[in-house]
Parts: sequence; C-alpha cells; structure tokens
Amino acid sequence: MPRPLVLDGGGGLRCGRVGRFAGPPRHQMAPGSLLKDEVATLLPGSGGQVLQLSMRRVHDLVAFCAPYEFEDVVAEVTGADRIEIDDYPSLERARRVYKGARLTLGFRTLARALTPRLRGPRLTRDYDVFFPVFNHPFELFALAAIPEWRARCRHAACFVMEIWIQELPEYLIELLADFDHIFVSARHAVQDVSRIVGRPCTYLPLGADVFRFSPHPHPAARSIDVCNIGRRSPVTHAALLALARERRLFYFYDTVRSSGPGGKQVTFQVGNPAEHRIFLANVLRRSRYYLAYRARVNEPEQTEGHEEISGRFFEGVAAGTVLLGEPPRSPEFERLFDWPDSVVRLPFDSPDVGDILTALDREPERMERIRRSNAREAAVRHDWVYRLETVFSALGMPSTEQMRARRNQLARLAQEYDRGEPARAGQTAPASVP
Repeated sequence: MPRPLVLDGGGGLRCGRVGRFAGPPRHQMAPGSLLKDEVATLLPGSGGQVLQLSMRRVHDLVAFCAPYEFEDVVAEVTGADRIEIDDYPSLERARRVYKGARLTLGFRTLARALTPRLRGPRLTRDYDVFFPVFNHPFELFALAAIPEWRARCRHAACFVMEIWIQELPEYLIELLADFDHIFVSARHAVQDVSRIVGRPCTYLPLGADVFRFSPHPHPAARSIDVCNIGRRSPVTHAALLALARERRLFYFYDTVRSSGPGGKQVTFQVGNPAEHRIFLANVLRRSRYYLAYRARVNEPEQTEGHEEISGRFFEGVAAGTVLLGEPPRSPEFERLFDWPDSVVRLPFDSPDVGDILTALDREPERMERIRRSNAREAAVRHDWVYRLETVFSALGMPSTEQMRARRNQLARLAQEYDRGEPARAGQTAPASVP
C-alpha cells in the first residue's frame, strides 16, 4: 500500500507519516469487532446546535492551522460541540482493512461489515447541523468514529481543505454520500467529487480570522521588510538572502529543512494551532511585503495544470500587507481579489527582486493605499464567518445571532479603513536595496 499523503506548510501534499501515527497496535482487531477504547473525545460547547469533528489532536502540520482556525470561529459563533479524534493509529488500521475489503470485494456494505468498528463518544442529543472539517480526503474515514451522526443531525455538510483529482481516493470520497452538501477549497475537484458522491459539491474558498490578522485598532510599525514563508523559489530566496546578509533589509523566512521530492516542500509540526496563527498574524501585521503564490506553485508536475488559491492570499490581505507574487490564473481569483493592486506581480523566480522592491518603495502613497484596501476588502469578504454563512445558506439554515454580530463588527472594521485608518503605524525606513 502506498504511504499516505499529507499536507505541507505551503499547502501541498507529500508522502510520509501522518501526524503522530506511530507505535505498535494497541489491539488485535478481528473483522467486524468493536474496539475496546474510544478513539475520540467529545468536548461540549455552549449549548449550540452544531456538531463538529476535528483532527487537531492527531494531525499537527503547520498547514492544518488554517482549517483549525475555521473550526474555532465556527465554535465561537455557534456554540458547537466538538468531537476530536485522539487515537489515529486505531483509525488508520481500520481504514486499511476497509480499503482492502472495498477494493477487493467491490461492495461498500460488505467492506463495512468486515472492518473493525471504531468506538467513539455516544451522542446524547440531536443537532441541527453536523459540520466536520477535513484537512485532506485521507481523513474521511474518521466519520466511522461517530456511526450515529446522520441519525442525530438534521442537516450535514463538510469541508475538505485540500483535494486534487489526481490524488482522489474514491473509496473514501464515497463515504460522503450521506451528507447534504460537500464543500471543497479546490475548484477543479468540484465536478469529480459530486460525480463520485452523487451529492451537491461547491467551491468554498479559504479565509482568515480577520480580527486576529487585522492591523486595526493598534497598527504596529512594519519593521519586517519582506516575509517569505512556506514554498519558495531558490532564486528569489537567494537574492533576498544576499540583501539580508548585507544588512540592507529585514528578511523573514523559514529555516526548517525542506522535504518531499526535490526538497520543494517546507513544513513542520506545531504544538498549538491557535498559538501559531497568533504568531503568524503578528509577523504579517509587521511585514511590509508578503510573498504569495498559487498552491503548490513549485510542483507543476503534481498539480497537472490546476491552479488553486493558497491560504497566503487571505492571510496577507487581512494583515494589510502588500502581496507580491503570482496568483492562480482562474476566474475564482479574479472574483475574490478583484480590487486594484490586490497582488503586485512578482515572478516566482525573481533574481532582480531587490530592484523591484526599490521601485515599489519609491511609491509610498500607493503602498499605503494597497495596505489599507487589502485590509478593508478582507473585512468585507474573507473572514471565516462568510464561509460559514455560505454553508448555512446551502443547508437552508439561518445565521445565528453571534454570526450576525460578527458580520456587523466586520462592517464597522471596514468603515474604519474607508475613513482612512492606516494599515501601519509610522513609516519605517524603506529597504536600502540597489
């Protein structure tokens, strides 16, 4: 069996170990047997009518922090209960049994009968909505940990963050057939997922916790000249590193070891996803320029011509940075980032990046306008609550009072930028690049 695919820090998939999947089997599992220990924990919310399913306890790569932030916003505005998987090895062993039976025998019901049953927390009440968030399709078997979710939930929708049709595990995608609606953040996969599942599938863009990333109400001095994290061009990185070595600019970049085929992926594990998002927001609020490229930009052999929007664009505009890079050539990007200078084009391989920065620094009024409009547009378009509203609308559900309150707060934040609220405090010295 091929090794599972996992996401890297730049939003791509890589082969390797998933989360903390390690160690010897805890149980010998006979076909159809019931595991003795529970594989998940139920965390009560504040009495809301939404049930979540999260992989945050077992999958801790840096790229997963964004969907976990989405989960946190959902919980905040709905009072959701959350089930968190905490025994991934048992889940993974059951998935492998199911896969073998499903692909060999060809019948889903028979494969389920032969698969060891996972024991999860018992649901003691009904919910209006079941809304699990998955980092990638190889997590979908976690649904088996809550066998009664469909009977307990009036509506059901799910969100799968990264999905590529050339890596589509149909035996897992078909497990979504009991959902009313499926949402994915990869536009090119919508038709294939809908075909396999036989249910509506809709493109749902990524987003950001705008209140976490926004420079308002205490804009900080933008002392970081250039922020370049995750996947990067060795050519552009070398040019920026040379400028940093000569102390001509403050260049913020990853120093973790690259991984994956050809060393094209930059990823690492995090101990607390919310803390990492706070860290990232603090860095971006203090950055003048932020390099952002389409998803898996340095692996065209893997994307097969499909260009998707990476999370950097949403985080960068929310923090009021000037985005430099190459966005995806897609109608979705043109619709979501249709204001002037939302991204200043910078080729992936840019040995002359120093000259480009010098030219941009000669236009301080334009740069400030870009920062202010980016932060403003994020407040009215790209907070996670807007994504949740899309989900609720598809299910015929009204927004909660907390959702409406958050939208109103975002509208007031946008008005601050309309009145000319700066997206930075003070003017830092421009980078001294030739």
